[in-house]
Amino acid sequence: MTISRFHLLVGLFFILFGISADAQAQNGGGRVLIRDAEIETTLKSWVEPVIRAAGLDPDGVRIILVQSSETNAFVAGGPNIFLYTGLLDKSESAGEVVGVMAHELGHIAGGHLVRAQDQMENASYEVMLGTVLGLGAAIVGGSPDAATAVTAGAMTYAQRKFLTFSRTQEASADQAAVRFMKGAQINPSGLVSFMEKLSSQELLPASQQNEYVRTHPISRDRVDYLESSLGASALRDKPFPAAWADQHARLKAKLTGFITPQQVMWTYPDQDTSIPARYARAIAAYRQNQVEDAVKRIDELIKLEPKNGYFYELKGQMLYDFGRVAASLQAYDRAVALVPNQPLIKLAYAQALIESPGGKPDNLNRAIGLLEQAKLTESRNPRVFRQLGIAYGRLKKDGEAQAMLAEEAFLQGRYDESRRLAEGALKQLPEGSKLRRSLQDLKTQIETAEKKRDDE
Repeated sequence: MTISRFHLLVGLFFILFGISADAQAQNGGGRVLIRDAEIETTLKSWVEPVIRAAGLDPDGVRIILVQSSETNAFVAGGPNIFLYTGLLDKSESAGEVVGVMAHELGHIAGGHLVRAQDQMENASYEVMLGTVLGLGAAIVGGSPDAATAVTAGAMTYAQRKFLTFSRTQEASADQAAVRFMKGAQINPSGLVSFMEKLSSQELLPASQQNEYVRTHPISRDRVDYLESSLGASALRDKPFPAAWADQHARLKAKLTGFITPQQVMWTYPDQDTSIPARYARAIAAYRQNQVEDAVKRIDELIKLEPKNGYFYELKGQMLYDFGRVAASLQAYDRAVALVPNQPLIKLAYAQALIESPGGKPDNLNRAIGLLEQAKLTESRNPRVFRQLGIAYGRLKKDGEAQAMLAEEAFLQGRYDESRRLAEGALKQLPEGSKLRRSLQDLKTQIETAEKKRDDE
C-alpha cells in the first residue's frame, strides 16, 4: 500500500498554489491525493458494472482518492472521478458509495465535465487536482494570476464555484445514475439514502452546508425523483453483493488507521476482534511508530488470511518505513505474487529494491522490470518515472535516467526542465532506439503544451 506516502505529494500541491502548508492546514483546505491499491481495486470492482451500463470503458475510468474530511466528489479532466475520503468515511454502505459514483458517471456520460482539458490532458493527477482548484480561483478573480495568489479561504470558494453544476445537470446525472444502476442490476437505494441524508442541508446557510451540497445543489424535486425511482424499481429489495459489507468495513478501517490513527482506539477497541478492527489497529500502530507491535499485528492478520496480498504489501511498507529495507523485499515479493496485476505494489517493491543495501545490479534490473510493467497503467504517475530515473542512474545509464526524469518533469508541468533533460538524453541514446523515439514525441508534447499556455 502507498497511502502513507501521500505526504510526499504535499510539497508539489502547495507549490502549485504558492500557499504554505501551514496556512492550508489551519484553514482546513488541504487537498492531497492518496494512492492505495486495495481501496482503488475495491471501489473499481463495485462500480465496474455501472461503468459498463453507462457505455463507458472500465479501463478508461479512473477513481482518484482525495484526502479531505469533507464529503464531496467531482469529475474533471476526462473520465476521472475524484472521491473525497470524507465521503467514504461518512458512507454507511458500499451501496451509497456506488450511488455517488454512478451520479458522477452521469456527469461524464452527459458531457458535464470540468474539462480544463488544455491543462489536464497530459498532467499527473496531482497537477490535475491543482489545476481544477487553481482555475476555479482564476474564474472567481477574473485573472489567471489569481491561481497563484489566492488565499486559503478563497480557495474553497473558488473550488465550489468552479465545480458546481446547474440543477438541471444534477437532475440529469441523477436520472442517468438510476438508469445505469438498473442496467447493472444494482439496487439504487444507496444513492437515494445518501441524497436524503444531505437534502435537509440546503436549508442551512452556505457556510454551514456540507461541501457535497455546495457543489451538487440538491432540490426537493431531485430527492422526490430518486424516491419515486426507487419505489418503482424491481431492484429496490435486491440485496447488495455479499462481499460488499466486509469490503466496505475494511476500506473504512484502513482509511481511519492511516489518516486518523489516534482515533482507532475509540472506533475499534480491543474487544472488537473483526478483521477490519484488527486491520485498523495494525495500521494505527505503524503510523504511530510502534514498530514491534505493528509488525506483530500484521503477522497475525497474515496468519488469518495467508493469501491476502494486501496484508503482505502492508508488511512490506511497514518494514521499509521502519528502515528494514532488506527485510521488506520478501513481503513485497509475496504481495506481487498474490496480486500480480497491481502496479502500485510493483512500484513500492521496486522502490525497496532500489534502496536495498549494496545497490546490487540484479535488484536494480528487477526494479526496472517492475516499473516498466507499472508504467503501462500508471503513465500519469510521476513516481514511476522518478524511480526509473534513479534505477537507471545507479546503473550508470545516464541517457535512460535523464529520459525518465524528463517524463516526470513533463507530468508535473515543468516544461523547461523536461525539454532540457530530454535533449540531454537524446545526446546519449543510440539512433533508432525506442526510447529515443519516445523522447522525440515528448518534445512535441512539450511544444504543444507550451503553445496552448502561451495562447491563453
